Amino acid sequence: MSPTTSLPRPRLARAFQALSDETRLRIVEMLVGGERCVCELQAALGAYQSRLSFHLKKLKDAGLVRDRKEGRWVYYSLDAEALEELSTHLQAVRPSEGGSRDTPSSCCG
Repeated sequence: MSPTTSLPRPRLARAFQALSDETRLRIVEMLVGGERCVCELQAALGAYQSRLSFHLKKLKDAGLVRDRKEGRWVYYSLDAEALEELSTHLQAVRPSEGGSRDTPSSCCG
């Protein structure tokens, strides 16, 4: 585990990898407004069902998106807790003001 967060590095890596795709970022942006039916996402993105399913699976496997079935439709929403954990991690690794090091390196001193 990283000293700056309680999240294991493999989980962080999966989340950031999932967010490294433009289509998946668009999906996340669309879900900020709340839960969406897969058919809404498909229409808005102009994506084939198989392509959209691939991207949604990546987001779901990374723990960023949740799904729920209602009849024959699947609805997707963001996992607010997972996004908060990522935000906390990013805040923890943000450089300090001025960008100076807390401890000097022994190789450059």
